[in-house]
Amino acid sequence: MTAPVLCLASASPRRRALLASIGVPVTVHPCDIDETPLVSESAQAYVQRLAVAKAEAAAPFTHLPILGSDTAVVVDGRILGKPANAEEGAEMLRLLSGRCHEVLTAVAVSGPEGMLSSCVTTQVTMREISADEVVAYWRTGEPADKAGGYAIQGLAAIFVKQIQGSHSAVVGLPLYETTHLLCRQGVPIWQRV
Repeated sequence: MTAPVLCLASASPRRRALLASIGVPVTVHPCDIDETPLVSESAQAYVQRLAVAKAEAAAPFTHLPILGSDTAVVVDGRILGKPANAEEGAEMLRLLSGRCHEVLTAVAVSGPEGMLSSCVTTQVTMREISADEVVAYWRTGEPADKAGGYAIQGLAAIFVKQIQGSHSAVVGLPLYETTHLLCRQGVPIWQRV
C-alpha cells in the first residue's frame, strides 16, 4: 500500500472511496466546523465556504496537501442538509419527488499553490416517490447522514430519473475538477491504494 499523499478533511466514506477510485491514498482528519448557512448566503457561496473552512481546519494536523469538500442539495432556493429525523427525511423526499433539484459540491485543496477551489452544479430529476417508498427508504438507514436525505449511489438510485452534470459530484466529490486541483498542487494520482 502506498503512503498517503493527501489529507482528506472529511469523515465521508464516499469521498474516501472516490479518491481511492482515482488512485489517491489519503489520511483522514475530519474537522468539526459550524455548518450553519449565513444570512442571505447563496448555496454556491455556502458550499465553497465550508469546503475551504474544512481544509483550513485540518492544516495544523498534517504536512500533506489537504482536501475539503461540501455538498448541498438545493430546491426552490432552499439548502437541504442532513435530515435530523425520520419526519425531516420524509419531508425532504416529498419535496424532491417528481421534480428537478440542484446538487452543488465544492472542493478545496490547499498546498504549494495556496488554496484552490472549484464548485460544480448538477441537475437531478427525481421520479414521483410514493408515501410507502418514503417510509421504506428511511427504514433502510441510508438517508440519515446524506444531504437532501438520499444517496444517489445507493438504494435511492431507483428514484433518479435523470442527471445533467457530474454523477461523482452528487455522490460527494467531482472527480474531474478534483483531479485538476490535485494536479495543480502536485498531488499524484493513479497510485496503488
